[in-house]
Amino acid sequence: MNRTLLLLCTGLLIASSAEAQSFGGTIAVTDHYVFVGETGNVAFPGEVYIYTLDDLAAEPVILSVNQELERFGRAIAAHGETLFVGASEADEKRGTVYVFRYNSAREQIDRPEEVPEWLDADAWFRQNSAWEPIARLTASDATPGDRFGDFIALDGEKILVGAPGRMESTGAVYVITENADGSFSETATLTANDAGVGDGFGATLAIENNLAVVGAPAKSENQGAVYAFLYGSEGWTQVDKLAPDFLTERSRMGGSVVIHQGRVYAGAPMQERGQGIVLEYEWDPESTQLLMRDQLQSFDQQRSSQFGAALAASGNEIWIGAHRSNRGRGIVHRFISDENGWVGAMKLLPDESIGRAAFGSRVFVRGDVAVIGAVRMDSRAGGAILLKKEENGDWMTKATLVNKVKGHEAITGGEIRCTEGMVSRWPCKDVDMTAFLPLPEMGGGRGSRLNDIWGWTDPSTSREYALVGRNDGTSFVDVTDPEYPRYIGDLPMTDGSVANVWRDIKVYADHAFVVADGAGQHGVQIFDLTQLREVEGQPVTFSETALYPGIASAHNIVINEETGFGFVVGASGGGETCGGGLHMLDLREPTNVTFSGCFADPNTGRRKTGYSHDAQCVIYSGPDLTYSGREICLGSNETALSIADVTDKENPVTISMAVYPKVAYAHQGWLTEDHRYFYMNDEGDEPQGLVEGTRTLVWDVSDLDDPVLVSEYVASTPDTDHNLYIKGNLMYQSNYGAGLRILDITNPESPMEIGFFEPGPGSTSWSNYPYFKSGTLIVTSGSEGLFVLKKRNLDI
Repeated sequence: MNRTLLLLCTGLLIASSAEAQSFGGTIAVTDHYVFVGETGNVAFPGEVYIYTLDDLAAEPVILSVNQELERFGRAIAAHGETLFVGASEADEKRGTVYVFRYNSAREQIDRPEEVPEWLDADAWFRQNSAWEPIARLTASDATPGDRFGDFIALDGEKILVGAPGRMESTGAVYVITENADGSFSETATLTANDAGVGDGFGATLAIENNLAVVGAPAKSENQGAVYAFLYGSEGWTQVDKLAPDFLTERSRMGGSVVIHQGRVYAGAPMQERGQGIVLEYEWDPESTQLLMRDQLQSFDQQRSSQFGAALAASGNEIWIGAHRSNRGRGIVHRFISDENGWVGAMKLLPDESIGRAAFGSRVFVRGDVAVIGAVRMDSRAGGAILLKKEENGDWMTKATLVNKVKGHEAITGGEIRCTEGMVSRWPCKDVDMTAFLPLPEMGGGRGSRLNDIWGWTDPSTSREYALVGRNDGTSFVDVTDPEYPRYIGDLPMTDGSVANVWRDIKVYADHAFVVADGAGQHGVQIFDLTQLREVEGQPVTFSETALYPGIASAHNIVINEETGFGFVVGASGGGETCGGGLHMLDLREPTNVTFSGCFADPNTGRRKTGYSHDAQCVIYSGPDLTYSGREICLGSNETALSIADVTDKENPVTISMAVYPKVAYAHQGWLTEDHRYFYMNDEGDEPQGLVEGTRTLVWDVSDLDDPVLVSEYVASTPDTDHNLYIKGNLMYQSNYGAGLRILDITNPESPMEIGFFEPGPGSTSWSNYPYFKSGTLIVTSGSEGLFVLKKRNLDI
């Protein structure tokens, strides 16, 4: 049954870059086809889905050209039976545009004898597509980072291609002409008269007849501007710059542009703290300028709605996306005019079932067909809603378009050695792979991503299990035979909670304790792991054994298995948050968890509430005899290292706190087994450019009252570090782009890398678990799946 979009008539208020990395982020429509781009899955090549309007129930054509991570589909434009697809990260981000033409006789054609060198002929031929690749367009003066193909606009034989990254993001637009013989020629390059580094000129484009407009939304520190060019006997000439004085800071003028029936519409979606505005201009031939006619705003202005982030026009209507309004569900506004001006407006609201989908992140209207992007649908997998106009003028939903779940093939059945720096398709050093289980084969659906991981060894059977966090639940995988991992089942997220990026799992007394951050009313899920013994056939969907409701969301949970106490950290959204510090729980009766107290050091955390992002709590057995036998927690508290004595849960005591140079975000850390050193990572120093490589902080905590930063290990890789764990004299780091890195800490103050395994490219390693007695290592990769690994010559 088709879902109906609710139309609300509203009064019209006339006061005087949409997300494009998920499915639905780019859209084009012709008389016969709908094209939807999917570039969001960074671990897989981008694709363009092609739907036939007369047969939406048919399987779409899925178009791609090769196996490179080029952001194929980053921009789409089409006219007639010719399709232009931008791949702005091709060739070191120089960028390219692929051109396809529909061949109705394709079914009668055998495999072509000659194909362009840039085409993966086998992959394309298997698509059985009538859309034949005919050209690959590049800029004549391309340089790395230009991002040619980030945006495409068409009008007849004129093709505009944006390269907003050119010259340190000054930006440029290339004019390409389609010749009578079907070939293409670069005929001009457009730049702004007042071009500046970082402007992003070419981020958005529109063209109608001989008038072109170019958005530079990052101009003047993101205030933005739109430039108008006119084509005449002397070629293209800049005739105007649109940047009215009333624009507020960071308004992002030019975040969207469209030309319709001679009028220019420019969105400034961040105007007035994200309320957004769309400005209407009309060409005045006497002054040879664009004169402002009106300012369009939402009648129920909402802060951060980003009204104007997407624009489309058809007939007497302008459609304006506000994808952040309605608490992230999104709205599309239809402004209607007649010969006297604007006469009304309506809202298109998405069906409640698609959730906070950012409906309106992209809008395309052609005649009686409209396609609305919803890039956050299904946990940001994205979608596109197709509507058709009924005879009575109402727009009704006819189809919800989604892409297919992607995944590499599973790899099982035998260990693959790391040879010449590679194991299968992944870079490595002295780390072998025993198996790989892709996300779709371990409970992952559309929008699923992996995050945290922990392990459990059944004390009765000695079987080893991976407990794998997803944004929407927890997967259980039996890895006892590391060459044949077996997916056991799924524990869905708590009823009433929402899927989000963060989930964390720890184990005590054969029970898993699961929290999720930014997930609404999730609480602490408690699951009896002995149920896994009973699964012999098909995977099972489990229910939680118990639920602790004393918190809503939380970033992490820490468990001291020696004492049977748990410590929820980073709690938010409801319940007793303890300022985001330690929310202490008595777990000794796992199905009857009780609250034991709070601890937070107000000298730490960004808001000085003692917020702890992660922690480790132990019965201390290190060199500081003052605290021997005490329960000590070491917290990574955003701005500092926090050390506390929590032996008495009703009266926990701050021992010390310590800061360090170039702090960005103290994230996580782990003690050496002798409790003398604490290794900590900072999640923000690498992306902020504060350090030259992945940095690990080495703290000497032999005096808990006075921890000393004795050294910093800086790796040759520049990637963000995430989670690290210590086993014996080895440190196992999961770093986003650099994957699993194994460091020898025999000399604790001078770690040395001795092995690695890199998921990807384009993927990340969130976490790892190195504590199985078998020596099996389990590693999560966000969009790929579960890697089962072995470190060579591991002394176990």
